[in-house]
Amino acid sequence: MSTTTEAPKLQDPAPQDKPGFRFRDITKMMGGGQSTGRQFGILGSLIVIIVIFQFWTGGLTLSPGNVINVVNQYSYILILAIGMVMVIIMGHIDLSVGSVAAFVGIVVAQSMANWHFPWWAAILLGLGLGVLVGAWQGFWVAFVGVPAFIVTLAGMLFFRGANQWVGQSTSVAVPNDFQYIGAGYLPELPIAVPFNFLTMLLAVIAAAWVVFFEFRVRASQRKAGTESAPLWVSMVKVVILAAIILAAGWLFATGRPGTSFPISGLILLVLVIAYTFVTNSTVFGRHIYAVGGNRQAARLSGVKDRWTDFFVMMNMSVLASVAAMIYVARATASGPQDGNGWELDAIAAVFIGGAAVSGGIGTVIGSIIGGLVMAFLNNGMALLGFGADVVAMVKGLVLLLAVAVDVWNKQQGRPSLTGFITRRFSRQEEAFPTSTSGTPAQK
Repeated sequence: MSTTTEAPKLQDPAPQDKPGFRFRDITKMMGGGQSTGRQFGILGSLIVIIVIFQFWTGGLTLSPGNVINVVNQYSYILILAIGMVMVIIMGHIDLSVGSVAAFVGIVVAQSMANWHFPWWAAILLGLGLGVLVGAWQGFWVAFVGVPAFIVTLAGMLFFRGANQWVGQSTSVAVPNDFQYIGAGYLPELPIAVPFNFLTMLLAVIAAAWVVFFEFRVRASQRKAGTESAPLWVSMVKVVILAAIILAAGWLFATGRPGTSFPISGLILLVLVIAYTFVTNSTVFGRHIYAVGGNRQAARLSGVKDRWTDFFVMMNMSVLASVAAMIYVARATASGPQDGNGWELDAIAAVFIGGAAVSGGIGTVIGSIIGGLVMAFLNNGMALLGFGADVVAMVKGLVLLLAVAVDVWNKQQGRPSLTGFITRRFSRQEEAFPTSTSGTPAQK
């Protein structure tokens, strides 16, 4: 008796999406999973704020002089936000950055005014002080186990007193050479063009890098066989970003004679690029997210969480010293009131930029955009003549609403702004809870 075996029926292939416009592709461009578009949601909010104030102030907000002033006035807060986002991702908080900045600032000013240090030696002294202060606080957090909130609260009190003790509660002026890092601009070249050539060259390079990076990501996605957004999404994204960069470059390059892109902004830009690379593409950066997301799992995976705590806290104080020197250079002197409230502005920038209160989530770029939101709120209301009392109340409400709406939406099962921006990170954490705790910008 013969038997026949039926060949298994082949299943129909999964239906393919029809080419053309799909609404969900918009979410990919606005931060729904593409590695170069995660901060588009926050960036959109920033653009809306700028446009509102541009009309409300009769065009003053986007005038070249005002844009230059915003960078000059808030670059030190944005530098603090770079370090603060790493601290918050780890699940800590640093309340001492304003006082540490004040202490470093007065010592650096004293070193040049009374100890006759050259400006470059004073900068090295300031960075060294930042390392020592950060190592001191990092030791208590990482190896003694005192909560960072308590350690930095003690540091806030101690270094505020140290500032007043070293400076005898007086202001100490700094020399002109030192002032360049906080009040200088990219120089003019002997080229007959109606704008600052170096500033526009910097903007063109930045726009070209955005295009290159986007298509490098697409090539990597194709090579790995992963889903990528349609080509038109990438094209629209890079056109928008490049246009914003070039327009900003033009504003900086066409200010009043003698001004251009500020040196403090250039320092900020270098730090943003460096720390974005560190957090996204290094082992140390992955350890920060791993420990912040699940400390016990990270420890079992071999991550040295104590040393990660130590270096993150030390790094925060180093960046506080950089912010201090830029501020003192712009103000031309260091005084006893320097640094008041800086930690609150930095923390607000980080949370508005999409960081999670519980740790494990946040990006450098998001924090910078969050800081710019606060900067343009401050600047716009100042242009409209609002007092400092109203400005403080509005900033407080913006911070509260930014977090409260996000939490409420998550409780109601609705889309969360922070979750929307960091959705891919969450999916990676669920799929690989211990071994691949990558960054939210990591593909």
